[in-house]
Amino acid sequence: MTGAAAVRLVVADDHEIVRVGYAQLLSTQPDFTVVGTARDGAEALRVCRAQDPDVVLMDVRMPVMDGIEATERLQQGAGAPRVLVLTTFDLDEYVYDALAAGASGFLLKDVTAERLFEAVRVVAAGQALLAPAITRRLIAEFARQRPKARPQGTLSSLTPRETDVLRLLAEGLSNPELAERLGVGEETVKTHVSRILSKLGLRDRTQAVVMAYESGLIVPRAE
Repeated sequence: MTGAAAVRLVVADDHEIVRVGYAQLLSTQPDFTVVGTARDGAEALRVCRAQDPDVVLMDVRMPVMDGIEATERLQQGAGAPRVLVLTTFDLDEYVYDALAAGASGFLLKDVTAERLFEAVRVVAAGQALLAPAITRRLIAEFARQRPKARPQGTLSSLTPRETDVLRLLAEGLSNPELAERLGVGEETVKTHVSRILSKLGLRDRTQAVVMAYESGLIVPRAE
């Protein structure tokens, strides 16, 4: 990547073949630098403190400390890395918990190389990885099964327009789709989204979707 620093990556997975395989695959890209690997969540925290990565690929099921707790702890510090959760199953309560803890998205472990590279670049650029229906379906499913964790009053700091934007965002609309639906420009949409995240203390759109469901703004439909 000319003129820009390479994205610094850490890969955390308790299976050596998976861990080494991802690290080697990611290292083939000129704009990526794998600065460390970890076999469990506790080791991932130590490596991240030492190496200050931009993105962590985090398995959810690991010994000593799982990926959920590691993700939550990583998000507590300033300048926290973004987390991409690795999982075998798309509808997985562990993945939901990791998203609620602050992960920016998730990938299935059988993801193609190109999709993996794209996902890392999207998250490194500060965007959330909302896989076309799967992430929203996951959030909706587990938000429906569990009691609401956040009261509706959590959203009281938002203006009516910002509440509308959050509702549409949680339904999966992209910025161009939001702009068309609201009859405004994309820059205006970006400003609304930025203000929503700031007011609610959220890092990205994935966290906004989780909050929209958990606060009751979006009511999941039973299948």
